[in-house]
Amino acid sequence: QVQLVESGGGLVQAGGSLTLSCAASGRTFSNFNSYELAWFRQAPGKEREFVVGRHLSSSKTVYTDSVKDRFSMSWDNANDMMFLQMNNLKPEETAIYYCAASTRRLELSGLRSQSEFDYWGQGTQVTVSS
Repeated sequence: QVQLVESGGGLVQAGGSLTLSCAASGRTFSNFNSYELAWFRQAPGKEREFVVGRHLSSSKTVYTDSVKDRFSMSWDNANDMMFLQMNNLKPEETAIYYCAASTRRLELSGLRSQSEFDYWGQGTQVTVSS
């Protein structure tokens, strides 16, 4: 099994920054170079949505339009961790943030689809006050 554990959530004022971390472990886990990786979020009363993902075959990082130039995804293959740096946060970005990993080789568009991801963290709450 593969376990993903997020951390780094919290309360921040609008315009502030947070960095989320996601650590991977498990008996069957190899390393992050073997997985498509992504961050999703779910705001209160809304469906979970794609935020950003790393596409292995193209080496592209794909962001949803609303977070471009403010959020940055990175990863540390040596330590099996990935990160989401979030700047200039907005109150409407209050949500539970999830990291996810997929063993499938996805098309670029597939990164945005929750159903393509096999492993999920438990989520970390991010609250942005106005």
